[in-house]
Amino acid sequence: MKKSIGIAFQISAVFIGTIVGAGLASGQEICQFFTIYGYKSFLGILVCSFIYIAIGYMIIDLSLKYHLSSYNELINLVSPGFIGKVTDIITGLFLISSAAIILAGSGSLLHQYFGVSKWIGISIMSLVSIFTLFKNTKGLIAINSFIVPSLIIVIVTIFILYLMFNKNIVSVTYIKSIPYNKNYWLLSTFLYGGFNILCCSGVLVPLSLEFKNKKSLVYGVILGSLGLTVLSLIINLLLLLNVPYIFKYDIPLLYIANRFGKLIQLMLLFIILCEMFSTEVSNIYSVGKTLEHAFKIPYKKAVILIMIIALPISQIGFVNLITILYPSFGAISLVFMLQCSYFYLKHRKVR
Repeated sequence: MKKSIGIAFQISAVFIGTIVGAGLASGQEICQFFTIYGYKSFLGILVCSFIYIAIGYMIIDLSLKYHLSSYNELINLVSPGFIGKVTDIITGLFLISSAAIILAGSGSLLHQYFGVSKWIGISIMSLVSIFTLFKNTKGLIAINSFIVPSLIIVIVTIFILYLMFNKNIVSVTYIKSIPYNKNYWLLSTFLYGGFNILCCSGVLVPLSLEFKNKKSLVYGVILGSLGLTVLSLIINLLLLLNVPYIFKYDIPLLYIANRFGKLIQLMLLFIILCEMFSTEVSNIYSVGKTLEHAFKIPYKKAVILIMIIALPISQIGFVNLITILYPSFGAISLVFMLQCSYFYLKHRKVR
């Protein structure tokens, strides 16, 4: 029993760590996908939680039933035709490109705040990621078991401090009065939910093969989804209460944290850096497992190969790449969710 509970908590930590990333930890993703829709953003976050639980359950069930070992096997199962191949290719490109962008971002972050060469940040991120990835699934679980509780502590601390100093403005009436974009909140929710769950399939499928305990895996996804929902609701409330000022900043939460002193700022920056690291490891782990099972490349060699590919890409301007790749991945993720749901419902009685 204790072992099952332990596995569930480990899965939930990996699930949260994979989805959060630097974008959510900084507040930028929540701002772009939810906060701009005003009070309806809270409903969007709740719908997103349902997407994570429902599709996450399907991924685990299909992975165990069909003995899947990587995300490309899942994609080929639910979408064996041309669309599946396109989804597979774009997912791989997205994960590798994201890994490259994180390398570049880590270099820029350390350069901006400490004045050191960008290559120092890139080198540190690369070496620590490789060291962690060489520990395989244990490494993935270990880093998220540390980073996710740290993230929760920092975000909750900022939230409590904010409520202590701004009691008067936190009201339903005030939140409803905040200007917002009335259209497309549901589409934005599905794009964000699909985007994340397709990325997360890269770790959920191998973890299903590793643990093979459906109950623990499902409880882990449910616990992770609920934890992620609470975090997202807190961040969204903080951002809404600071509209329109947050739209001027790349790291909106840092703007909010500034009023609470340097220590809180440094804690938030540390968490953002940790979440960059967590996402880096998750992305490379996903592609590494795919290369291992699809092309019979040893896992450790696959990790090195992905890093060798990502390093030079991290030196290229990403504006055009992101402009094309991110919307494409968002659209593909919606198609994946529909195909996964259709396949699961069609074959749910087949044992």
